[in-house]
Amino acid sequence: MFYHVKDLQFNARVSRPDPRFARVMLEAFGGANGELKSALQYFVQAFSCHNPFPDKYDMLMDIATEEFGHLEIVGATIQMLLGKVNGEMKDALEDTPLHTMMSGKSAKEELIHQAFTNPQFLVGAPGSPALTDSNGNPWCATYVSATAELTVDLRSNMAGEARAKIGYENLLQLTDDPLVKETLGFLMAREVTHYQQFEAALATIQPNFPPGVFQTSPRYSNLYFDLSKGEDARGPWNEGESTQLKEQWQYIEKPLEEVRSTNGLLDRKPEGTDRSEKNIAKKEAHLSKERSGQVLSATPEEKASWCKYQ
Repeated sequence: MFYHVKDLQFNARVSRPDPRFARVMLEAFGGANGELKSALQYFVQAFSCHNPFPDKYDMLMDIATEEFGHLEIVGATIQMLLGKVNGEMKDALEDTPLHTMMSGKSAKEELIHQAFTNPQFLVGAPGSPALTDSNGNPWCATYVSATAELTVDLRSNMAGEARAKIGYENLLQLTDDPLVKETLGFLMAREVTHYQQFEAALATIQPNFPPGVFQTSPRYSNLYFDLSKGEDARGPWNEGESTQLKEQWQYIEKPLEEVRSTNGLLDRKPEGTDRSEKNIAKKEAHLSKERSGQVLSATPEEKASWCKYQ
C-alpha cells in the first residue's frame, strides 16, 4: 500500500524560471538513468525476493519508494523552472504563439528556437514535465533490468546508481541557480548512499561470484588475450592474481597461435589456478541445491497469501 504525503523529502526550490534547464532535467525524470527507471527497477526486482530474501525485499521496496519520492522532487523542480508557461499558453486570445510571432522578427526567431529546443514544453505538454528524456524520447520499460538473480540485480543497481550520480554531477555544471544546485546535490548524494546499500546487501550473499550457480571452467577463466596491435598495456587486469577467483592471469601474447594449437581451446589445460573441473562440479551441485532450497522452502505449495495483516 502506498500512502502519499505531500511534503517532499527535500525542500526543492528554484530562484527563477528556466525552461531550457527544465528540458535538460528531463533526463533525471524520464531518461534511461532517471528516477522513474530506478524506482521501477527496484520495485520489480523486489517481487522475486519476497519469500526467500525478505530482508532484501524490504530494502528494495524502501529504496524504490524513495526513488518515487525523488521522481516527485525532479518533477516539482521542472514545474517550477517552467514558471508561467502553462498560464501563458492558456491565454489563447492575447498571448498565442501567433501573436508572439507577429511582434517582430527577433520574437519570431526566439519562439522558433524555443520550439526546437523544448517542443514538449510548448506543444505536447505545455508547462508540465513529461515522461521523456531531454530529447523528447518517451520513457521505455527496456531501461529496467530485473533477472530474479539477486547477485546480478544488485550489481546492476550499483552500476545504475553510479550512472545516475554522474548524471547529476553533469547537471550541476549546467545551472547557475543556487537553489536548484542544492536539490541536485541532495539527489546526487542519495545515489552514493544507495550504491553503498546495494554493495552491503551483495556482501551478505556468499558466495556471490561468479553470479548465479555455474562456476565456469578453469580452462578459460583466467586467460587474457592480447587482441590489439601496438603498444601493449599491463596491469592487474592481465597480470598477477585475479580479483575474485584468485587465479594467476595467463597472458596470451599470440592468440591466433594459441587457438590453432589447442584445437580452438578445446584441448587447453587449466594453468595458474587451483580450481579443477571435478571440484567445480561438486561446488555447483551443492550451490544449486542450496539456492533452490532457499526459494522452495520459502514458497507455499498450496494456498498463498502475500502478506499477513496485523
